[in-house]
Amino acid sequence: MTANPAVRRSILVIGVVLTLAAAAATVQAASLWVTATASLSTPPMSVSSIQVALAREQSRSAILQDQLAAMRSASDDLAAALAAANDQVSTDQLTADQLRASLQAAQAKLAKLQAALKSAPRTTTTTTTQSGGTAPTQPTEPHDDD
Repeated sequence: MTANPAVRRSILVIGVVLTLAAAAATVQAASLWVTATASLSTPPMSVSSIQVALAREQSRSAILQDQLAAMRSASDDLAAALAAANDQVSTDQLTADQLRASLQAAQAKLAKLQAALKSAPRTTTTTTTQSGGTAPTQPTEPHDDD
């Protein structure tokens, strides 16, 4: 059942040639089919129109870059203003804390003075009048010059 090697080789060569011919016919048929279905109703753009569109887009890009730079600058300005505002808030908080402490000290001092005034004895002085009588005068209160 073994065939002559020359016959086997010739059958193999004929098979390869038929396969290549079938492949070429398939490619040709596919290209004809694509050509028939792909109509060029709109012609391709010309080089000059592409160059004009490119110039237009480059101009638009430059404008957008300028706007972006302006926005970055404004953003930096806002960040600086925010930092300055935060510094001012910190300073104001420190000043408020100092004023609050000063007020508390002054209120404590006032409370001490009021307590001292309440507990201090009132002294009265008398003066003699020409008629020989004595008249009481206004009571004097001690003063603290603190």
